[in-house]
Amino acid sequence: MSCSGGGDDSTPSSSGNVTVSQTEVSLSGAGASVTVQLQTDHEWGTDISDTWIKMTPSSSVEHSSSITISAEANPDTIAREGTITIKSGTARAYIKVKQAAGAAKEDPYNTPDGYKLVWHDEFNSGTTLDEDWTHEVQKSGWVNNELQNYVNGEIDGNRVTEISDGKLNINCIKYNGKIYSGRVYAKVKTGWKYGYVEARIKLPKGKGTWPAFWMMPVNFKSWPADGEIDIMEEVGYAAGGIHSTIHCNKYNNGGTSIETGYKYVSTAESDYHVYAMKWTATEMIFYVDGETILTYKNDGTGINAWPFDNPFYVILNVAWGGVWGGQQGVNEGALPATMSVDYVRVFQKK
Repeated sequence: MSCSGGGDDSTPSSSGNVTVSQTEVSLSGAGASVTVQLQTDHEWGTDISDTWIKMTPSSSVEHSSSITISAEANPDTIAREGTITIKSGTARAYIKVKQAAGAAKEDPYNTPDGYKLVWHDEFNSGTTLDEDWTHEVQKSGWVNNELQNYVNGEIDGNRVTEISDGKLNINCIKYNGKIYSGRVYAKVKTGWKYGYVEARIKLPKGKGTWPAFWMMPVNFKSWPADGEIDIMEEVGYAAGGIHSTIHCNKYNNGGTSIETGYKYVSTAESDYHVYAMKWTATEMIFYVDGETILTYKNDGTGINAWPFDNPFYVILNVAWGGVWGGQQGVNEGALPATMSVDYVRVFQKK
């Protein structure tokens, strides 16, 4: 690709005994080159003002030369320019080189406007979770009458949490008549206060599964007084039904549209979808694939309605059975069942 501008190719301009066919060239931001004719009666050389400008040849004993001026893609989103000075004895000729702005760099994390990425896990290295994560270890019946045992490690040669092919897999497994699964916390000791939190997840299949992507307070003392933020929950007997819910003293499992949102996602168990929550001092907005399904506002009445001015940490887990997941029974023939997480990202305002 080549382009040129300024000057007239058919009418050389001169400076003493050096002439060039163009005194100005313009290059695209994606990178380009242009050929300029040079005529002199002596050997010649060049001074180039900027290293991004390339010229071939940059000197010669030939009196007539075709020179190529080029630049690679402009890494900046503003235009740039420089100058080539051609010297032959005491004579000089000048070529101004302009390059258009480069394209904006693609953001691999799809950062929301006005935010910056503060923590993430893309699950692209290793086979087990790193030190940012903490496993819960509890026996069945610990909460919600759930049937799984939460462990950290292998059950019959299979891990309940494993990283494979750039995904975190949380596996719910039956072994020797017992159910085992994984529940993990990100940055459990520090968490984050406010921000935009999202994960891309494919949910497990089977009646009895109860996968969740949610948050709890770092300095937890009592529930629901200290709050709970459920970004995504689904139960296997109602496949594809995605719920976003908040819990506090004022609103706790009331099922009202103030505290819970719902969206049916037909491919929730066969494909990945993005579940997210934007959290500020005044509201929390919950999304499925960018669509708002719940907005919970701080009504200004105090902690009973808004215990959400403290750091919360991220939780990923697959429960089995329990008061909701097992409401219509369980089908152990569905095991093993896996929730697959492509990434988890946390953004905060700049």
